Amino acid sequence: MDMHAFNRFCATYTAATHVQQWGASQVWKVGGKVFAIGAMSKSGEPAYSFKTSDLNYHFLCQQAGYIPAPYLASRGLKWIQQIATNGELDDDLNYYLSESYRIVATSLSLKKQRELGLVLKS
Repeated sequence: MDMHAFNRFCATYTAATHVQQWGASQVWKVGGKVFAIGAMSKSGEPAYSFKTSDLNYHFLCQQAGYIPAPYLASRGLKWIQQIATNGELDDDLNYYLSESYRIVATSLSLKKQRELGLVLKS
């Protein structure tokens, strides 16, 4: 997945907002909280970070193409970075981005969820 496809996919979520921060990182938020980050790795390839459940975090840490997200995971947060972006894991990335959005959106207060027009299942 390239950065344009990543941004198009993240833009499909209700109340998702996009900012460029931390240099040229593409940061996607819902209710002011980050659910996805697209950035260029040191090798010049795109890398995508997302929040995960505890179970998925431990599973993905063992899988090729994924690493604990730099900066975030080292602070004890359950964030993974997909570093294999040649297209083979695009369907998986779409799933994990959806899960990250769900995790973050459901952590918002019910009042905030209603204000944003979110109808979510927890």
